[in-house]
Parts: sequence; structure tokens; C-alpha cells
Amino acid sequence: MAGDVIIPARRKPWINRTASVREMVAPVVIAAILAAALNLATGLAGALGYYFAFVLSYVVVAAVFGLRHDKVKGIDKLASAAITLGFATAFIPWVSILFTVVRRGWPTIYGGYFTNDMRITSADDDLGMGGLSHALVGTIAMLLIASIISVPLGILTAAYITEIRGRLAGFVRIMVQSMSGVPSIVAGLFIYATIVSQFKFSGIAGALAISILMLPTIARTAEEVLKLVPEEIRSASYALGASQMATTFRIILPAARSGLITASMLGVARVAGETAPLILTSFYSAVFSLNMFEGPVGSLPMYTYQNFGVGTDTALTRAWGGALVLMTLILILFTVARIFGGRANK
Repeated sequence: MAGDVIIPARRKPWINRTASVREMVAPVVIAAILAAALNLATGLAGALGYYFAFVLSYVVVAAVFGLRHDKVKGIDKLASAAITLGFATAFIPWVSILFTVVRRGWPTIYGGYFTNDMRITSADDDLGMGGLSHALVGTIAMLLIASIISVPLGILTAAYITEIRGRLAGFVRIMVQSMSGVPSIVAGLFIYATIVSQFKFSGIAGALAISILMLPTIARTAEEVLKLVPEEIRSASYALGASQMATTFRIILPAARSGLITASMLGVARVAGETAPLILTSFYSAVFSLNMFEGPVGSLPMYTYQNFGVGTDTALTRAWGGALVLMTLILILFTVARIFGGRANK
């Protein structure tokens, strides 16, 4: 009909993905063949040598294929190749580490691995004996205590720098940045000199040491998160008569809840695997204990460190098992943070 509106049919995006993949296959195949030839003709050897040769070959082949077209497309092909290789170079080591930890640590997992400790089991005993319940509970307890200390202080520090902006805001920012570069062993030495030397090794001393390392990470990340909150929200709150404290704690912090949760989890992940401060503060115990105030306490980093120190095949396998459990614990924490952060966004 004359008055009908003709709606054009939907078309695919301007990028033909099939053609793009087809154009990428030929350079990859040619680069793989050239890399194999370089690997045989030169001193390069092993998977790492082959990958290095492949990177060089792929960049050259991608540039040659790109120059068959105009200059703009040639530069685009070269940039795409560099970005792809950069991503692969960063991703491959991560996958390799994860695969290695899982492959070497998996043999330690059995029914009682998470319920038994090493009270009557040595590092050389059969892998079906003993466990790391003492180390797992000790790590969770110390991380929980350190989080109770560092998370509120870190968020309040970030709020003071970004929202209050008092006279000492610049000084506080410099101190936080300086604390970020403090070696972990220095934090352990500080707690050893002030607490352990006066009393004894304990879980609370280990928690205080790792809280020192958590605080700057949480404060710096939370500061960047709070800066992302639009200034219009603050202005609207003040226009409605809200005080600065009410605006900060009832408007700004809830608006940045997801980012603050992520900042807290980054702080936890930053210290979960620290070993040096724990050597000087909580030390290590092979016995399950919930007493954080008296006597050494086991932890996953120290469990891994102690078994690596033994050096036998069975002990090394136990150490890889501790590393696997530690990585899994961090993954669970990040997953929980993402779930709660997603709910906050909704």
C-alpha cells in the first residue's frame, strides 16, 4: 500500500567475520611452517623457542599480507597481529601455570584431605594420609581477621582522600602509595619486633602482618572506584540538604558498592599467598587449631613452603596440592565477590 512504511531488512555488521577468519588462517599456517623451519635451522629448541619463532614469523607474514592492500589496511593488519600476539603472550603463561598446578597437585586430593591435619603424618608418608585442614582453616581465619581490620580502614582512607579532601589528604595519599612498595618481609619484621618478640608466634600476629599489606591495595583501588562516581550525584545530594557525611556514607559508598567489593577482594588476593611475613609471625603448626592468640598456626603458604623444603617427591606433591587449594580458595573468593557485586549493580 502507498502509506505503508518499508522497513529494510537487517544486515550483518560491516565486518565480515568469515572473511576475517579466512584472511587470518593463511598467515597463521605460513608462520607456523616458517617457525618450524627456524626451529630446526637455528639454536631455538622446545615449545618456548618455537613460540618465539612463530611470533617473529607471524608479524612478518601479517605485514606482507597487509601490504598487498592499501597502506591503511596494512597498518591495521600489523596492529591486529601485534595485539593478538600480545594477548597470547600474556595468556599462555597463565594457562601453563594453572595447568601445571592442577596436574601436579591433583594426586594429593582424596576423601580426608580437607578434614585431616599433619599431626601424625610426615611429609614423606603416603599421599592417602594426612591433609591440610589445619592450613586451610588457619589461612581463612587470618584472612578474615586481616579483612576486618583492613577493609574498613582502606575504604575510609579512600573516602577521606576523595570525599572529605581534608588538609592531610595529600599526605595520606603519599603514605598509602609508599606503603604499596613495602616488601612483605618488612611487614613481618615490624610485627615480629612489636608483638612476637614480646609474646609469641600466633595467628593474630600473622593477621596483623598481612593486614599491613592489604591496606594500601584496598585504599588505592577504592580511591579509584570512588572517583568514578559521577559528580552530579554528590551535587544532587547536597542540593537536597544532605550533609557531607550523609552523602558519603548513604549515597557515594552504596553507589560504588560493586567496585569496593572488588577492591576488597583484590586486597585479599594480594596477601593470600604471602609466605615471608608468616615465617616471622604465625610460623607453622601441623596441628589443627582455632586459637589465633597463642602458639603457631598453620597456613596454606607455610604448608607449601614447608613441604617444598623437605624436597622429596611425595613432599613436593603435597606442596603442589597446597598451591592448588590456595588458588582454588582465591578463585572462590573472587567468584563470591562477583556474585555480590552483580547483585549490588541490580
